[in-house]
Amino acid sequence: MVRPNRPVRLPACRNPRAAFKPQLKGGQERHVTAAYAILLYAGALILVLGLAVKIKQYASTPAPLKIPTTPAPTTTGGVVLRMAREVFLFQSLFRANKWIWLFGWMFHAALVLILARHLRYFTEPVWDWVALIQPFGIYAGFAFVAGLAGLWVRRIVVERIRYITGPSDHLMLAILMGIAASGLAMKFVAPTDIVAMKAFILGLLYFDWQPMPGDPAVLVHLALVALLMIVFPFSKLLHAPGVFFSPTRNQADNPRDVRYAPGE
Repeated sequence: MVRPNRPVRLPACRNPRAAFKPQLKGGQERHVTAAYAILLYAGALILVLGLAVKIKQYASTPAPLKIPTTPAPTTTGGVVLRMAREVFLFQSLFRANKWIWLFGWMFHAALVLILARHLRYFTEPVWDWVALIQPFGIYAGFAFVAGLAGLWVRRIVVERIRYITGPSDHLMLAILMGIAASGLAMKFVAPTDIVAMKAFILGLLYFDWQPMPGDPAVLVHLALVALLMIVFPFSKLLHAPGVFFSPTRNQADNPRDVRYAPGE
């Protein structure tokens, strides 16, 4: 009896083209998976410990004077509100330069959305709200590149900013741009197997390593992410947690009403 032909089933992946791309072989796959697993573990450890040390330093640094940037709130509630406006709206930057505010806010807002979108690789099952923002996260990738490009051009074109810009500043921008470009390439140029990608990430979380996709864009993307985690605690990017410890932002303008004695 002749059995009817069955359609060939592709491996589970988001884009069928990913199933036909060359993959790493046997021992090579194991070596690359182990190397990237160790690299990402090291990057995460350095990031967490580095941030903990820096935040401890910020918290223990004395502020001997009342130096809030005026006009400043006179109550604790006002300070909280002001800090919220700075963190979410970049209020002072908006007042200083509208164009830089636009690029800066676009970059940071897109970054938050991209990070939230990437939670799908760390959760199983995927949370409903994470599934809902997936399409918006794709557009956020382009907004991220546009905002970052605007900030980078500013450091090259504006003379007074170019004067205070060092090689480390360009390095940070290059790493971020490389992460964004390789991430977009994984989506639009050479789509990767996101099922295998998620299995690899979850395997790292549960210390049960799974083979990682061998696509060049994936290798570049994860290598740059690990590099960013390693250098983050030692870079100017620390303004993220540092803003909460800035005395110009976290102090109330009430020296005439309340005695200010640091350390008491």
